[in-house]
Amino acid sequence: MKWAFVALTCFLSRVAAVADKSGGSMTCGDMKQFYKSEGCCGMPQKEVGFQVVPDPSVRLSGSNPCENKKALTQPGLDNIECFKDAVRNAGEQSGSDVTQGYTGGIATNVTPISVPYFKTSLCPVNVHWHLGAEHRSAGEYDENGMSPNHAGDPAGRRLAEVRYGYACSKYDADEPSFNTEYAWKHCVDMHVGETYEVHWPHSALGACGTPNQYQYPFYDGVFCGATPELLGQLTPQMIADAVGVQGQVFTIINDEHYYYPDLARGMIVDEDNGMGIDVAVYTGSTTGTTRNNQVCSAYTPITWQVDRKCHLISASSFDKMCADMKQMRDDMSGDLHPHGARELVWSNLTADNHMDLVP
Repeated sequence: MKWAFVALTCFLSRVAAVADKSGGSMTCGDMKQFYKSEGCCGMPQKEVGFQVVPDPSVRLSGSNPCENKKALTQPGLDNIECFKDAVRNAGEQSGSDVTQGYTGGIATNVTPISVPYFKTSLCPVNVHWHLGAEHRSAGEYDENGMSPNHAGDPAGRRLAEVRYGYACSKYDADEPSFNTEYAWKHCVDMHVGETYEVHWPHSALGACGTPNQYQYPFYDGVFCGATPELLGQLTPQMIADAVGVQGQVFTIINDEHYYYPDLARGMIVDEDNGMGIDVAVYTGSTTGTTRNNQVCSAYTPITWQVDRKCHLISASSFDKMCADMKQMRDDMSGDLHPHGARELVWSNLTADNHMDLVP
């Protein structure tokens, strides 16, 4: 029995040792600690709470029809000036305030998708996240939020050299689970206790239901099935009906009671825990720190569905998501780290069509 246990340990160690080479691989030393923590010594038949998944360097491959689709279908859609001669020059922008009752100052006749995306022809084509929230929800993630390294007004706050958005109000400096760092294996530059806004871009033109559904950059996934001729025929309403983003805000905690296994697939909707239930819907734009209130995105109008509540989630949930991203056919390594947060969009750059999601 002892020999069988040693053999199993060595086999699993070899599997772990040949795992991903991008900095998130497990080592034999990791496996040794794993067996200690699981109390496996002398108990080769004991089931453990972990999975060992091979990550070979050679995989079933194929052509990627989505590659470079942004460049092929969307030339010239660079950022634009938000205002020219004091007159608005850009379409509605994101991220905005999503507090219940808020509405923007741009009168628009475009209607966002008011039902969950799974009830439409859209599918998720990417997942990425921002350091701090790009949206604002009063009392949930706003200027009064807290984190291990930051507090108060988020203007100019920086961590890992990117702009920090709004923090949630859930951080507790006296609670070890908010301050005990996690041994990250797959995500990069992530920290327990910090706030992150996760985005799942969706598209009706994505390679839905195929190995090429998830893409980096997300624009390749959004425009995968597009042609310049097709895009030239789209009205603003057609764009808002065909492209959408889900947004959900989390504070990371080092506590496995908050583990969720499938974060890559979309917003968590769990009525028992109040997740994905109170959702703001509006039309806006793409985000990111190349835009602000002087430089605007030309990718508009698209539908946004944003959870107004902040939620706790385990660090392991994020690390599992990053591991899943590494398993996609397209190389998603460019999204394994938090992106900077765009500053909150002014009301005179925000659409007036805010509404609640219809379940």
